[in-house]
Amino acid sequence: MKGWTTSDIPDQNGRTAVVTGANSGLGFVTARELARRGAQVVLACRDAGRGKAAEERIRAQAPGAVVRYAPLDLADLASVRAFAADLRGDRLDLLINNAGVMALPYRTTADGFETQFGVNHLGHFALTGLLLPGLLEAGPGARVVTVSSFMHLLGTVDPGDLNMERRYRRWVAYARSKSANLLFVHELSRRLRATDAHLVAAAAHPGYASTNLQTAAPRMEGRRAAERFMELGNRFFAQSAEKGALPTLYAATAPEVRQDDFFGPPFQMWRGSPTRSARAKWTLSDKAGRQLWAASEQLTGVRFAALET
Repeated sequence: MKGWTTSDIPDQNGRTAVVTGANSGLGFVTARELARRGAQVVLACRDAGRGKAAEERIRAQAPGAVVRYAPLDLADLASVRAFAADLRGDRLDLLINNAGVMALPYRTTADGFETQFGVNHLGHFALTGLLLPGLLEAGPGARVVTVSSFMHLLGTVDPGDLNMERRYRRWVAYARSKSANLLFVHELSRRLRATDAHLVAAAAHPGYASTNLQTAAPRMEGRRAAERFMELGNRFFAQSAEKGALPTLYAATAPEVRQDDFFGPPFQMWRGSPTRSARAKWTLSDKAGRQLWAASEQLTGVRFAALET
């Protein structure tokens, strides 16, 4: 995989992909490159204006691309269910769980979950479960790729306080949600192996990539100094969104990807071409994976019936 770029993406004609958070940053690049290689891509975005604008931008940058916007708010399980219902019965080869929020002040989703845990993990858990029948029907080559972060190293999941109600610390909450992403992939992979499914579950992280994720929270709170600090970090230290999307695209399309693989940049986990990435040992715990899975099913009301083990 040394020096892997978008030119190495295999032909995606005949394949359908869903990319969450596809209106900007990593999600936009991921959706555009899949469409450029022939996939039909559903841009799953919260904001209709931004989603439709991304649709037009992809068509302009990748002539002949087959893309469409569809509304999805991961902070509202009713929206997740409506999105999945719209795709029911359709073939689905790739699900890219890309959307996320980072270091927000304490807030809750429409269903009462702490927002970072609710959006980054629970929303994608529910979406994957609801779209699972189509993914399983797609046969060999079908994949679920969940975007985590090297920041997962800063916090494991606390099964007794998933919503951080005891003491909320925004960066710890973010780290825990990203560890939850990896635990989800680990347990999903275990269940897929146990049922001999062709579907592969893998994860990726972008390293330090310049996107609006870093500046969203400071801008929301009017913390101009923090926003400026993040902007400077993006300008001088981060790699581009184009390069940050490469690990996700590799996980989604490279032939050698296996269950529970985790890809990211090699240099300090910050930048460079995708490679297999280091991960915290707690994200490989079968016990923790089962605990989080059971809690996630209870909280979302979504069960992966085809993968009951």
